[in-house]
Amino acid sequence: MAEIRHSVCALDCPDCCSLLINVEDGRGSRLRGNPEHAVTRGFLCGKVAQYLEREYHPERLLYPQRRVGAKGEGRFERITWDEALDTIAGRLRGVAEEFGSEAILPYSYAGTMGILNFGGMDRRFFHRLGASRLDRTICASAGAAGLTQALGVRYGVEPEQFRHAKLIIAWGANILGTNVHLWPFIVEARRNGAKFYTIDPQKNRTGAAADKHFFINPGSDAALALAMMHVITGEKLHDAEYVERHTSGFAELREHVREWTPQRAAELTGIAAEEIVQLAREYAGTRPAVIRLNYGVQRSERGATATRTIALLPALTGAWKDVGGGLQLSTSQAFYLNTSGLEREDLQQAALGREARLVNMAHLGKALNELAGPPVKALVVYNSNPAAIAPNQNAVLRGLRREDLFTVVLEQFQTDTADHADLLLPSTTFLEHTDLYKAYGHYYLQLARPALPAPGETKSNVEFFRLLGERMGFTDPCFQESDDDMMRGLLASGHPFLSGITLERLDREHSVRLNVSREGEPFLPFAEGNFGTADGKCHFHAEALVYTPPVESRHGDAALRAKYPLELISPKNEDSMNSTFGYRDKADRDTATVHLSADDAAARGIQSGDAVRVYNDRGACLLQADVDGRVRPGVVCVPAVRWGKRAPDGRSINALTGDRLTDFGGGPTFYSCLVQVEGIGD
Repeated sequence: MAEIRHSVCALDCPDCCSLLINVEDGRGSRLRGNPEHAVTRGFLCGKVAQYLEREYHPERLLYPQRRVGAKGEGRFERITWDEALDTIAGRLRGVAEEFGSEAILPYSYAGTMGILNFGGMDRRFFHRLGASRLDRTICASAGAAGLTQALGVRYGVEPEQFRHAKLIIAWGANILGTNVHLWPFIVEARRNGAKFYTIDPQKNRTGAAADKHFFINPGSDAALALAMMHVITGEKLHDAEYVERHTSGFAELREHVREWTPQRAAELTGIAAEEIVQLAREYAGTRPAVIRLNYGVQRSERGATATRTIALLPALTGAWKDVGGGLQLSTSQAFYLNTSGLEREDLQQAALGREARLVNMAHLGKALNELAGPPVKALVVYNSNPAAIAPNQNAVLRGLRREDLFTVVLEQFQTDTADHADLLLPSTTFLEHTDLYKAYGHYYLQLARPALPAPGETKSNVEFFRLLGERMGFTDPCFQESDDDMMRGLLASGHPFLSGITLERLDREHSVRLNVSREGEPFLPFAEGNFGTADGKCHFHAEALVYTPPVESRHGDAALRAKYPLELISPKNEDSMNSTFGYRDKADRDTATVHLSADDAAARGIQSGDAVRVYNDRGACLLQADVDGRVRPGVVCVPAVRWGKRAPDGRSINALTGDRLTDFGGGPTFYSCLVQVEGIGD
């Protein structure tokens, strides 16, 4: 008879699902969503429903390996863990002695969202080593900056409250593809009469299911929000009482947005002026109204400003007062865990006597090829696949192929990055190790213990860096801490949101709601102001709400536009989760497709199914055309991100994306990218 064990999905998704797994004779036989969890509600997305296929896949990495071929060939031989650890420790010591410890660079992101394996013992290790610090900007830093500028803190509407809304706007949010556990609450709201609108440069599954879809030109979201403010303030549709009590700078905002007429915004956004007016009136006049803002908006050159401007709308209309009203981008800051105690940045003082230099992960190509003082001589990659996911891919690959670069990769599968490793080390999956999980789409803290035995000689990130610290001779007590010691330290922040949440309670209950409101009551973070500012008010700061089109856009650099007339967006593929499932055939097919409008395809003599070349000055990749009405003329869409090793030319869409950074937050501008498309015949 099967034993039912609890776990938590560790993939980079706002839903952070509670899982149940049937285990028979030590082997998982069924994985499903926990029906007792308030957000998971008994079902899983299509990606994770198949996760046991990944768990037991014949290509799963199980043993340490050493490169025997050229970098990029992917040829390895098996070695022991002792050989691997001794080699790494020796090489890192050598690099530090010859070039300085900052010549060593870690590269990681959210291959797991478990806090210990995302950023625990590894942070301690690299801080104690004195390695360069990594600025982890690849996904959400611009949005985080914009949201913090608007609200002072990164809170949002609970997903459970969406059922009470009467108007729901998904702005840059493909809910059915990347946030599916919000969908049942939207369905419930619509059954009760709510309208559901989408704003996006592409009509994905979510847009197709909406009552109304607004095609918006890439990178022009701030212009739309400013025009909505023009209508709301000009027609006195704002909540005067809320604005008076809980905001500052309204008069300046009203004056600032006078010039942002719907006609002006229509030219920039591609949305008709009358539609902008109607949207603004409906948004301001409907209670409750909620915006599900997602991170697509902030992956353009003005991404932080766009996020900030949109996030100010609920303060203007007083939507924060209502159950089911307001905005959600992220709930992550409500988890006031003791991350400083976990990561131990103070350990840098022992190695350097100062903070180590900071390297933006979106500039990996530059870091590997151009950085000096010192150059990067050793790279340790975990929880990430930069050969596929980083912008300016050709520069990244050129750097990874340097013979003088010592590269260690911790992985579950032999990815594009793994092919370039000197040492390739096998990692556990989230079903095989202990971890603590916060969410960025709800307010439940969760604990998972190993549900399945770790196969072969796989090790968790925590165990690997603990062992490597021992090999390096690090005697600081923090390197001897157990996983439970680390989690107890995380919970000991003293913040009232965590009061009464202990490791023992999490072991019993698996999932515990933060103390963000009284039991049984909804969390209304800004109903009475209480913004994360010194005076508790939302500051409009109209002078900062400045929009100019991205350089790589239809209204940007004219000469560049003449050469490359199409705006490329590369949103998340619904069946991939970045590059995690790139070995799956369906994920490969989906990410090998470029979606064009009928007009753009006809002008180039392209039909659905044709092989095409998409290119710009940075590179090119070979894809298959799909003329399906998903985008409007002037825009092309390529779901991200393909494993280059599966492509005929060894390249994915990030061969075209640049490493220009966002206005604030230092994020990459994946969606500010001009390209050309041509058919390549038989």
